[in-house]
Amino acid sequence: MNTHVAVLMGGRSAERPVSLDTGAACAVGLRAAGYRVSEIDAGPDLAQRLTELKPEVVFNALHGRWGEDGCVQGLLEFMGLPYTHSGVRASAVAMHKPSALAVFRAHGIPCAEGHLTTVAAVNAKDPLPRPYVVKPPGEGSTFGVRVVRGGDNNPPIGADWQFGDAVLAERFIPGRELTVAVMDGRALGVIEIRTDSGFYDYAAKYDTGGSQHLIPAPIHAESYAQALALSEQAHIALGCRGVSRADFRYDDTNGEPGALYMLEVNTQPGMTQTSLVPELAAHCDIDFAALVRWMVEDAGCAR
Repeated sequence: MNTHVAVLMGGRSAERPVSLDTGAACAVGLRAAGYRVSEIDAGPDLAQRLTELKPEVVFNALHGRWGEDGCVQGLLEFMGLPYTHSGVRASAVAMHKPSALAVFRAHGIPCAEGHLTTVAAVNAKDPLPRPYVVKPPGEGSTFGVRVVRGGDNNPPIGADWQFGDAVLAERFIPGRELTVAVMDGRALGVIEIRTDSGFYDYAAKYDTGGSQHLIPAPIHAESYAQALALSEQAHIALGCRGVSRADFRYDDTNGEPGALYMLEVNTQPGMTQTSLVPELAAHCDIDFAALVRWMVEDAGCAR
């Protein structure tokens, strides 16, 4: 095998460090699988770099804005380069949380109650009974996400907010954090994520020892099966391809079986060897090199 694969990583979003880790890990895995690999730190000269390198396939390891929201996908479509993960429309809709939630609700997928509002409106009056969650509508890796609880004296959104005027406010769902990987339309399994703080924030996701992953998730069998089915349904409803990851809150405060609430679908989940999707793939006896090889073989345009 001598197929030339360009791995896009880094980029300009707030998730640049995570993307660099994902890209480096995927490059190692692709070389182990027998591919010829070029690593590209994606910047304004990306089209020129791709024209010069002439890869046969692009492995998109970018996260966040420009790389995960349909922008790079559109460029690759225009250049006629097959690429991994979802296409333009699915990427754009999944990245914009209010749009994704509208798709989920239209397909009967349970989500937390909430709506799009503004920073000024949230700080003037609680948009929902406390506790509730505020988050940017178009960021990943829990950037800007905050749980507003009863008794908090500070404004819900502080001066350090750097994500524009739009805010998504949602009811806080108590319980546990679950995630499901979907590969080629099939759910691989359910992970429960546990953290010391009870909140799966940026530090819990990426700091060493920040979280514990339980595979398979120790939840009621009916809820486990429902999480798999809802993840596959969301993958199809958004028009995803390749690999995606669905994130849930699981409210079991009144006992098992609990209630599932979908938070979002990540069309380009983290892909280091210790990330959630590779962990679930390994649980299904798919090693990392086999996983990235399948993703390259699945790459395409206009799907």
